[in-house]
Amino acid sequence: MSDPKISRQQDVIWRLEALGFDIFTTLFRLLPVDWASAMGGAVLRALGPLSGAHKVADRNLRLAFPDMSEAERKRVLVAQWDGFGRAFAEFSLMDRILPSTGRVEVVNVERLHQIASERLPVVFISGHLSNWEVMPAAIVDSGVTCQMTYRAANNPYVDDRIKKSRFRYGVRLFAPKGGDGARELLEAMGRGESVALMNDQKFNGGVAAPFFGHMAHTAPGPTRLALRFGTVLQPMSVQRTKGARFKVVVHDPITVPRTGDRTADIESGVRLINRFMEDRIRERPEEWFWVHKRWPGEVYADLAERVAKSAL
Repeated sequence: MSDPKISRQQDVIWRLEALGFDIFTTLFRLLPVDWASAMGGAVLRALGPLSGAHKVADRNLRLAFPDMSEAERKRVLVAQWDGFGRAFAEFSLMDRILPSTGRVEVVNVERLHQIASERLPVVFISGHLSNWEVMPAAIVDSGVTCQMTYRAANNPYVDDRIKKSRFRYGVRLFAPKGGDGARELLEAMGRGESVALMNDQKFNGGVAAPFFGHMAHTAPGPTRLALRFGTVLQPMSVQRTKGARFKVVVHDPITVPRTGDRTADIESGVRLINRFMEDRIRERPEEWFWVHKRWPGEVYADLAERVAKSAL
């Protein structure tokens, strides 16, 4: 690394991590897609429940589904680790998991073709459902020009490899999250290109809106973009059908209210996005990424207090 702020020790650690990433990718690319997917699922089914993230997922399920039985909650937890492991393993093989390969069915693909042919700039929204990499793969496979947002990996060598992995299945446009990313998204939409964002994780400083009966801070960016460019939110979701095969659903567009009160309109858009995500998660709870802390700390503190009281 040429950055003088980075120590030699840190650089060596990053290079070793990148070497591990290369070995992992090479080994999994030698396997048939279904074998690699199954192996990834088996590994995290065994190791996931031993991690601290398992406790986070358990608390999240209790918050979202307070009436869910203990047996069902355990089933969902195991299933979500299986799905996460599969998605992790499938990342290095995404060029073999495209609609054009026959592994992905796209419901309402006509909508994507319309966006591509008419060069309609839209704001694609989705969440960490099933293998979420399938969504951008389906978008670019349909011919839509789209900026994909992402959070850069802390390790710059690994981040470079992640970008190159995405290049293999056609995702070549990136807009890093943050100040520069916002500028790039604005410029892209100004050129008539679409943008795609995941909008289901905690966003400190975001708009507080209901999510499974609890207020959750949610990024207002997608709604702001839709309002600024007079376009719609285009929701999509991904479902795993069997093994490394998927169904992508292109849902009906969401029109953000335009009342003239920008603050109220942004809040309305965020609420609509949260409602969309909640509906998708309720349909297939085992396919959401449950291991991140979606709600504010006080919500978890209240849950802990109620659990403690019930144990008395």
